[in-house]
Amino acid sequence: MKKINLFTAFSLLLVLAACAPTEIIQQQESNQTQLTAEDYERAEQMLSWNLSNKIHSQYVYPEWIDNDRFWYRINSENGREYMLVDASSQTRDHAFDHARLSDALEAYSGTEYEMWNLPLQNLSFTDDLTSIQFRLAGQIVECSLATYDCEDAGTAPLSMPNSITSPDGKLAVFIKEFNLWVKNLETGTETQLTTEGEEFHGFGINNQGWSRSDTPILTWSPDSKSISTFRLDERNVEKMTLWRTKEGRPEADIWPYALPGDTHVPMLERVVIDVENGELTRLDIEPSHQRASNCCGLIRGQNWVDNEWSDDASKLAFVTTSRDYKEVTLYLADPSTGGVREVYHERDDIFFESNLTSRGVPNWRVLHDSGEFIWFTRKDNWGHLYLHDLETGELKNRITEGDWNVVDILHIDRESRSIWFSAVGTLDGVDPYYEHLYRVNFDGSGMTLLTPEPLDHGVNLSPNADYIVTTHADFETPQVTVLRASGGDILMELEAADASELFETGWRAPQSFTAKARDGETDIYGIMILPSNFDPAKTYPIVNNIYPGPQVGSVRTRSFTHSRSGQAHALAELGFIVVQIDGFGTPMRSRDFHTYYYGDMSDNGLPDQIAAMQQLAEQHDFIDIDRAGMYGHSGGGFATASAMFQYPEFFKVGVSGAGNHDNRGYTYYWGEKFQGLLEETDDGDSYTNQANHLQAENLEGKLMISYGTMDTNVHPAMTLLVVDELIRHNKDFELLVMPNRGHGYGNEPYNLRKTWDFFVRHLMGAEPPAGYRIGR
Repeated sequence: MKKINLFTAFSLLLVLAACAPTEIIQQQESNQTQLTAEDYERAEQMLSWNLSNKIHSQYVYPEWIDNDRFWYRINSENGREYMLVDASSQTRDHAFDHARLSDALEAYSGTEYEMWNLPLQNLSFTDDLTSIQFRLAGQIVECSLATYDCEDAGTAPLSMPNSITSPDGKLAVFIKEFNLWVKNLETGTETQLTTEGEEFHGFGINNQGWSRSDTPILTWSPDSKSISTFRLDERNVEKMTLWRTKEGRPEADIWPYALPGDTHVPMLERVVIDVENGELTRLDIEPSHQRASNCCGLIRGQNWVDNEWSDDASKLAFVTTSRDYKEVTLYLADPSTGGVREVYHERDDIFFESNLTSRGVPNWRVLHDSGEFIWFTRKDNWGHLYLHDLETGELKNRITEGDWNVVDILHIDRESRSIWFSAVGTLDGVDPYYEHLYRVNFDGSGMTLLTPEPLDHGVNLSPNADYIVTTHADFETPQVTVLRASGGDILMELEAADASELFETGWRAPQSFTAKARDGETDIYGIMILPSNFDPAKTYPIVNNIYPGPQVGSVRTRSFTHSRSGQAHALAELGFIVVQIDGFGTPMRSRDFHTYYYGDMSDNGLPDQIAAMQQLAEQHDFIDIDRAGMYGHSGGGFATASAMFQYPEFFKVGVSGAGNHDNRGYTYYWGEKFQGLLEETDDGDSYTNQANHLQAENLEGKLMISYGTMDTNVHPAMTLLVVDELIRHNKDFELLVMPNRGHGYGNEPYNLRKTWDFFVRHLMGAEPPAGYRIGR
């Protein structure tokens, strides 16, 4: 049998499909059927908030008491159950008698509490497990687990909003009038730490343009005596403006927001502050760009990213990243003098990444005791760990290698010189996005797989890594959580998720699939979601829910979950086949795969999406590829509009929400990383090729665009550029404006209903029920 070249066949199908897209839509709309309120009610039951309580015993988050014992809270069919595990004896039981503790709390407080819904905030166990402590109504309460008597154990520490608490829990640093202050949470005393701060040149200020907060950015030293932070200089950064709708005059929100190509951008002046005496030490280094060595933003948890104190707080290691994300440098500082020494420098000609997950902790670690550091780089096309000399910066040896990626460093044992890490793409014949746990020695020897199941794994290690709690699952298999020995052997099962109530609703698990990318060679992966009343004898429109990357893809988690992005199950329930596909430009694969469309963000992996959808239609007669649509939010909104403009012969209907349609108007941290620095060219500039409004004249299908008027992340001006061009070219489209909404309006019931109506009317060719109201 003669083989067909997939790329040639894909191109031919696009040409043939171009013959009559408008006629297809007109034919659908002239033969409309009526969807009923009952159809919408069925879809509504598939929304995330209606399914969130349908899975029990799904997630286990261990709270280790010591190296051998931990407790966790599980949401079971009863309610909240607290479990206690002794790993050394392999025993698991309720952490206490829930009924007796409920009675004890009622006797103590005079308030009745349900035994499976106990208010145990900040729960902790004594070392001998004879009593527990927790916060209740501003008090610390201690309850004996022998007698079940409860009594006051002191007033709960004070809290401070918009602050960062010290490791010992006694101090909290906050911002007041552009300066840093510290509050003693035991006495309530507030002390000013800096005095020079002023508007647009303040200390610890968290304004990243696209993201703002009143909470400072800093990293505490392990001894709770010092902080590493910065003075943010944004005095000459140009402003962004939004208008809040209100009765009478609207209210302006104006703040510094750097864009690609700006001459003046925010800069960080690094300082260390001794919180005990208020002494400020300026580090002897030029101001740093407002960058992190991986996506996205300056914060990981509560810490300023790329800052690492030594255990004794005598040294501070940090990494700076150049404005174009190509240059990264590791420095070592003396916090007491401000002296700084360059340790290591690396350049990536496209962009550097120290962790491949969005907001992952950078995978570099300084080992002060042995005079070494561990470094993560993709210099051989895959993300791996390397061991370097801390004094010279020179490479000592590779630690990991192969056509796969390290994801996270999870634990380092300096005595045994071993590293525990998660990785993807390591097992042949297994979804390359599934995470597995490994252990390896510093010299690269002894690499051991600790989670062999061909499933996606979540991992939690005991403090000394003698025991491992792992949870494995996939798209169709609910979570099973087990306790393992350090070598990976399963010691006992802790929990098995019960999804029976979820399946009783008619909910169908996504079907995973593999297709070929645009090149006809590279495997790409996705999922397909079918309606609960799916009939293989019928044909269905196909809708692509997209997020194009580059920091995450469309599919997101490979684990079992009741809901997918874009409320995909609910849309499918109306009578659509919904797909999510990770094409070129998304992370977790090789560097070449991830950076595929660097410099042309309008690519968005769209040729891969189309190729995969065409292949699915060839495999499944129930897919009507002539009725193809797309929707997405943020980057997905950008991709959807781009798809409608670039491939009007294929995509007939699109719903684009909050899109960054021209990255010249989006935060410079994004465009300058994934599009490159803005440079003048003969055709305008290096961002011209990605601007959606410059392609809007190509619209042929049905497009609905939306935005929030107070979107401080993706400014509405980018959407209005598209709207203006659509009007100029006399194009029909729908516009949904969400007053006073920020970036995250995607799951608002009204927006969902309008999305459903649009696809039902224009892609299915049916009439939606009038004015249906989705509850929440």
